[in-house]
Amino acid sequence: MTTLMEKPAAAPSAWPAWFQAEQSAALAEYEKLPVPVRKDESWRFANLKALDLSAFVDANPVASEGRLINASTGLKETAAKLILGNNALLHREAGLLPKGVILETLESAAANHTELFKKYFMAQPVELGSRKYAALHKARVAAGAFLYVPANTSVELPIELFQWVEGANASVFPHTLIVCGENSRVTVVDYFKSADQLPAFACGVNDLHLARGAKLTYISVQDWSRETTAFHLNSTIVDREATATALIANFGGAFIRGESLSRLVGEGSRSEMYSINPVEGTREIDQRTLQDHVAPNATSDLLYLNALDDKSRTIFAGLIKVQPGAKGTDAYQKVKNLILSDDADPNSMPGLEILNDEVRCSHGATNGPISADELFYMEARGIPADKARRLIVNGFFNSLLTHIENDPLRLHLEGLLAARLAIG
Repeated sequence: MTTLMEKPAAAPSAWPAWFQAEQSAALAEYEKLPVPVRKDESWRFANLKALDLSAFVDANPVASEGRLINASTGLKETAAKLILGNNALLHREAGLLPKGVILETLESAAANHTELFKKYFMAQPVELGSRKYAALHKARVAAGAFLYVPANTSVELPIELFQWVEGANASVFPHTLIVCGENSRVTVVDYFKSADQLPAFACGVNDLHLARGAKLTYISVQDWSRETTAFHLNSTIVDREATATALIANFGGAFIRGESLSRLVGEGSRSEMYSINPVEGTREIDQRTLQDHVAPNATSDLLYLNALDDKSRTIFAGLIKVQPGAKGTDAYQKVKNLILSDDADPNSMPGLEILNDEVRCSHGATNGPISADELFYMEARGIPADKARRLIVNGFFNSLLTHIENDPLRLHLEGLLAARLAIG
């Protein structure tokens, strides 16, 4: 089988020739760029041993297509669903999409909606450290999801995307591209799942673009196997009076590198960035963020919650950047670490770069154990210590889920969290 260090297989015939040429250029860029080293500030504290990708190979077509389709269950009511596995489309349900909404595979969009694709696909430079792996993604992406919501259109029910990996050391390159027209409304739930508990490699990108007055809620539920190495690279561009709400739930993975850039380019725009991360064993969640305020009178709010057990590690490095013309900025950044073990290793590095005096910005990080009083209260009522701890962790994360306005979606996420924490 072809390894990631060898020349990739020919691009699928569905991709237009111009994109195949771009993939060849991206592969050359990937091979040219150096592997991150300890002295790189954007890789400070990271486990660089996890960047050895030599064991991973091209993914074969899934062997259990029907099983994966049947396992792609989420919300009871959805507007549409797209299911992909091992870099290929498995199933599509058009559902109840309003007129003009486009939901199709990425390669189909490149051929049928070329101008939109060229304008928005990986249009933002990678600024948080993983330029090399973004180039690898572009070189190898073979399937993904493209969603376009035209101006003044509301999609009332959520859209669900399922992106699967199957097979030992298989490599997948999931991509989600969402373009929201002026005053549009849509909610998207993006699931990243393993069909087995084998080692795998995922290198994913999502591009979220909001025109004036648009409102997007994007939920990422990462549930790779505990043997998976994964990159999830995000860019969100928010125009005038638009609101982007993004929630990342990291439930799986051995090593997860997440990078989230939110750029507020229109006056009155708003970005909400949330993350919940239950981590145990020797798992590592490494998250780097940038709240880039370009336009005046914009608001950003970031809250990341980590619960660390055993010898797990988390890394958070976040920057609020206020550009010279961004007066009236209101920006907030907070990371909270709930420490469940003396051997856990949380690392938090919030930061500010403010180039305008007429702003309100704050940031901070906290570490702390489970409250002894809370634990005593629950044990005194007959709840075993282990279950009491899990209930407290569940409450810790549920405090963030209250930010999700859609009641069925919030309840669904609460159910996924309870299942992840084994709360019966």
